[in-house]
Amino acid sequence: MGFAFIKHDTNLDFIGKRYWAYGISVLLILVGLASMFMGQGLKMGIDFAGGVIAQIQFEHPVKDEALKKSLDVPALPGISTQRFGDGDRDYLLRFSQSENANASQLRTALIDTLASAFPDNKAEIQRLEVVGPKVGADLTNKALAALYYSVLLIAVYISGRFEQRWMAGAIMAGALWGGMYLAGLTGLGMGWLVLLSLAITLVVCFFLKLNFALGAIVGLLHDVSITLGLLSVMGVEIDLNVMAALLTLVGYSLNDTIIVYDRLRENLRAAPQLTMSALINRSVNQTLSRTILTSGTTLLATLSLFVLGGGVIHDFALTMLIGVFVGTASSIYVSSAILLALGDSEFYTQRAQEGAKYERPGEHGVV
Repeated sequence: MGFAFIKHDTNLDFIGKRYWAYGISVLLILVGLASMFMGQGLKMGIDFAGGVIAQIQFEHPVKDEALKKSLDVPALPGISTQRFGDGDRDYLLRFSQSENANASQLRTALIDTLASAFPDNKAEIQRLEVVGPKVGADLTNKALAALYYSVLLIAVYISGRFEQRWMAGAIMAGALWGGMYLAGLTGLGMGWLVLLSLAITLVVCFFLKLNFALGAIVGLLHDVSITLGLLSVMGVEIDLNVMAALLTLVGYSLNDTIIVYDRLRENLRAAPQLTMSALINRSVNQTLSRTILTSGTTLLATLSLFVLGGGVIHDFALTMLIGVFVGTASSIYVSSAILLALGDSEFYTQRAQEGAKYERPGEHGVV
């Protein structure tokens, strides 16, 4: 007898509890929005906002308040301090870049300021990074564009893979790319362009009845918005490491969604007489073992990075920890539940039967 982590006859009513999941999701999104727009907002790292970051290590421990007070000088405008790692010896310093100052001049000014403030406590600069405002704006635009195009290509793939509507997906992608290009000529910022394009994508998917693609996109937006909101509440800076984690989460969440979608498509053909809610529950239960094992091993690896990886990778690991939880839940309660809201089993059975008309390679012995 083979080993089974979850019994094959498991029949948990996930869809029946979807309203509880909706309530939790709405609460988390509202808390995140309140933090981003009425609270401290998203803290953009120097990768996007520009400025200088320096990692320093003192010979002896230093108090936070004493360090910040002593470094509040004109040579280091807008200084902020953050403890780095364990103990009171390592700190990250962030400040605005002075005009016409290069990395060598900034290093010298920082060393002189630290030596003057702490003459009996030698400080060593272990890392110094300088990002100009133009570079930061360029990185911001590229990061937003990467998020948008990843979601758009996902919509095209899902439309063709599960609904056999590659042409509709391609037309949608071409129209949105052209619309985004034309809107860019108006001078709108990349952030507004991405929001506008995402809204158009959702509307197009709805009217073309690309339900699988619509469910996947809404699930991804759900994951990213909740993760960003919680990062804002915790005061985590959004830098390239966090952006890399968000893009990783987009792929990870989509992977779990596709597994559920694929099993749902098989069940639509095998048992078309069942209701849509029963079919979704059956599909989720049949893939439950795979979901728990995959998410569990990912959480263990990410938790190891969070605890043992050090300060440099701390924010990346934290973003992944939040995203794995949120992404696993959204595959069940968001991406799959949207299919239930947009159509009954008869609607999807007809789509599945249309897709089955395509002959698979080797079906009749000829490849």
